[in-house]
Amino acid sequence: MSSKVSKADDNLRKMLSEKRLKSVEDRRVGSEVFDKITLETLYKLAKMGYINVLNGAISTGKEANVFKGIDDDGNFVAVKIYRVTTSDFKKMQQYIQGDPRFNVKSSNKRQLINAWVTKELRNLTRAYEAGVNVPKPLVAKNNVLVMEFIGDAEGNPALPMRLSKVSNPKKVSEKIIEYVKILYNDAKIVHGDLSGFNILIKDDEPYIIDISQGMIVDHPISHELLNRDIDNLIRDFKKLGINITKEELKSKIMDLKS
Repeated sequence: MSSKVSKADDNLRKMLSEKRLKSVEDRRVGSEVFDKITLETLYKLAKMGYINVLNGAISTGKEANVFKGIDDDGNFVAVKIYRVTTSDFKKMQQYIQGDPRFNVKSSNKRQLINAWVTKELRNLTRAYEAGVNVPKPLVAKNNVLVMEFIGDAEGNPALPMRLSKVSNPKKVSEKIIEYVKILYNDAKIVHGDLSGFNILIKDDEPYIIDISQGMIVDHPISHELLNRDIDNLIRDFKKLGINITKEELKSKIMDLKS
């Protein structure tokens, strides 16, 4: 056995041994997140060098938890783990069906989640390569997605826009509009769940996250999703003191000429 594999084995054991779940609620959540297959997946990713240390949760949700990790090179990474027991499979099927990139007909929950994670990886890749500020995707395996950590050098994660103090609202709102425009026109994706909770702010620079449900623009419901994103952004911009009409925002995003 190579020293790297042995080191990964030790790291994973240490990583998991630090998961001291004290309360009944913690144990319940822990068993939902760190089931046998997830632990095996983390083990494989540790051997590959993507995860050396897994720290506490950055965010928790009904469908997934995001943890702060450190890779073999000492870089912070974000590790998103989807829960098999609590994910909304009907919603996942709705957003995957009709997408020509995927052909998932199985009702198997784990297979559906694996496809969902692959979808998020591919959406992030398309957005990142088009020039949208999103976390750089690194690897996806089963129900685990590893991506760039958005935060400071000390490992403090960036906050969602809804919880951030934005010093230059005009600049931030203009950048968000530009990124959504690039997402739509160049990456050919509609986010579908965009709001101030899915936009992180780091040094007044917005990063769009949680793009797993993102639809290609040719999908039958993409127009409906775009309108929903626009409505959410108008409300969030208003909280920042930026007023813009739906027609103005839609025209900017879709690059419509007056």
